[in-house]
Amino acid sequence: MLNIMLNNNLVRLQKYMADCGVASRRKSEELIEMGKVKVNGHVARIGDKVNPKKDLVTVRGKKITKEEKLYYIMLNKPRGYVTTVSDELGRKTVMDLVDVDARVYPVGRLDKDSEGLLILTNDGSFANALTHPKHNYAKVYRVTVRPSVSDEMLDKLRNGIEIDGRKTAPCDVNVITEEEGRVVLEFILREGRNRQIRKMCEAVNLEVARLKRISIGPVKLGMLKTGKTRFLTDNEVKKLLRSSNPTQTEKTE
Repeated sequence: MLNIMLNNNLVRLQKYMADCGVASRRKSEELIEMGKVKVNGHVARIGDKVNPKKDLVTVRGKKITKEEKLYYIMLNKPRGYVTTVSDELGRKTVMDLVDVDARVYPVGRLDKDSEGLLILTNDGSFANALTHPKHNYAKVYRVTVRPSVSDEMLDKLRNGIEIDGRKTAPCDVNVITEEEGRVVLEFILREGRNRQIRKMCEAVNLEVARLKRISIGPVKLGMLKTGKTRFLTDNEVKKLLRSSNPTQTEKTE
């Protein structure tokens, strides 16, 4: 019985790191694989478990502890910022725009040239709920493309295009405005692959001039100014967690 109780105190290292606000579970696994994480002075390995009350965990030599206060932040990311906590090339990161007294990290990504809604948190369970593939959040993007769009192009984008050896899932693509040499499209995706929209457009010979994410599930960017942040409301957090349950889907208007 004692052994069972002791085992119940153990959590996977990458989960503990995420709960401490170091990074997402996936990024935490990468840090472990790189040898940047130690438990009680020993280099950690994937699969290790820790007792948060007893074990000393360090990342790049710095002790980590679980944050008592949880933060859920919306950022209107500008172009020119990379979606990482730090950057080895010295580029501007989204963390330069966030001013809170806690170690938060981005949930998901927007590439350097993209803009719009990005969520940051120090709640590992919340981040895992948002990024797990089975949850299928609808993410809406406004995409300005050049030069013009045909019905054939739209059909290809909607039905799926093979990129990087794998076909994209069917998605919604609608024309918002159209003028000579320039079209604004709305993409609604339920998967999140690296530079997916840009690669899809490139495959049908469209140039992406601007890409902005305007909503994630039930949460919308609204009138938040570029480069500014705000805290998610309790209701928004609850809606995101509720819609992360595949049996309880919620429409994005």
